[in-house]
Amino acid sequence: MRTTDLRGRELSRGELLALVPRAALGADDAVERVRPLVEAVARNGEAALREQALEFDRVEGHALRVPAEAVAASLDGCPADVREALSELISRLRLGSAAQVPPTVVTEIGAGAQITQRWQPVSRVGLYAPGGKAAYPSSVIMNAVAAQTAGVPSLALASPAQADNSGLPHQAVLWAAALCGIDEVYAIGGAGAIAAFAHGVPAIGLEPVDVVTGPGNVFVAAAKRVVSGKVGIDSEAGTTEILVIADDSADPRFVAADLISQAEHDEAAASVLVTDSEAFAAKVSAEIALRAPRTQHATRVRTALEGPQSAAILVDDLAMAVRVSNAYGPEHLEIQTRDDAAVLAGITDAGAIFVGSYTPVSLGDYLAGSNHVLPTGGTARFAAGLGAHTFLRPQQIIQYGRDALAATEGPLLALAGAEGLPAHGEAVSTRFEQEGN
Repeated sequence: MRTTDLRGRELSRGELLALVPRAALGADDAVERVRPLVEAVARNGEAALREQALEFDRVEGHALRVPAEAVAASLDGCPADVREALSELISRLRLGSAAQVPPTVVTEIGAGAQITQRWQPVSRVGLYAPGGKAAYPSSVIMNAVAAQTAGVPSLALASPAQADNSGLPHQAVLWAAALCGIDEVYAIGGAGAIAAFAHGVPAIGLEPVDVVTGPGNVFVAAAKRVVSGKVGIDSEAGTTEILVIADDSADPRFVAADLISQAEHDEAAASVLVTDSEAFAAKVSAEIALRAPRTQHATRVRTALEGPQSAAILVDDLAMAVRVSNAYGPEHLEIQTRDDAAVLAGITDAGAIFVGSYTPVSLGDYLAGSNHVLPTGGTARFAAGLGAHTFLRPQQIIQYGRDALAATEGPLLALAGAEGLPAHGEAVSTRFEQEGN
């Protein structure tokens, strides 16, 4: 990892935004690459999806819609310990997701005047699960359980076709779908899947959805940007990021292991350490040098850690570390310091925050009970991670009686007149005129 030294510098928020490490390929560049793919699916449907499957997944002649029997039968090959772990994940996540569903609230504005605020789920959701360098049954569950907890009645799942699984999505993705009760599954990957959800593909029975969710690489994130507005999206969840704020009280072994854990996702994964101790940064670097070559995906990890998106950032103090983190807006933020509570108090912008030496990001990836589908690329500064709330819309139900409406007539007529919209006022006053007047 390269080192960026910010000590002794007074930097504005704008300067920090320009200095924090990012991947060389940004979403704007990716949008230009995926827009033709999205437009091709919108125009040509199944034919475009088959062309893209051959080009990107090296698969052809497969069923784009996975037979429901194949989804259910996949569990026959699921190892008992994995099935138990996936079931535990589902159970924990249902508890965490339930806390995100707001209750219906009735507000009495006055006698005979009330507003009811209810949270209504969308009707149909398209869930995406990546299938490139690793299988992500956990992502299937994160998306599905959140939507189910919100009360979404119709769910469809898409994941890339696998050449070594007879053109079906990865078997682990099918296990998760079966355990969540999803039988509408498509072997479609990348930008094409996002486009298919947004526009629908009648030839394979895929109806358009209202919201598209799920993680993926920068091209999946870019495809979401292209279809946003036609459908809702959760966030532009691209390649994974971890930022660790640590001082010299932290264990360098833990920090090194956590940085490596996220780097193994993808060569473009971002691993960032922010510390006020140069000596501690050196210890973490030494630990990475020992551990990274021994991990299964050593080449991938090395590429990610040496890329422009990863760095050890030296700051004067933890207050500056907080400012750097807020400017970065990390997907995953870990805090490992002498006073975690004080650091946490200053954090405003992060997808999910992992506090203390025994709360690694990998816990959140699987069994914390939190959702691991989170905003990346700095979008945590204005976007939230996935949850039951993603699939809910607040609706106001207004109910006034005659006397309650009459009490508003005077001020309402005044406001309608001030805005030059007299018919607005007449819609109220008409109700109090004698019939025939």
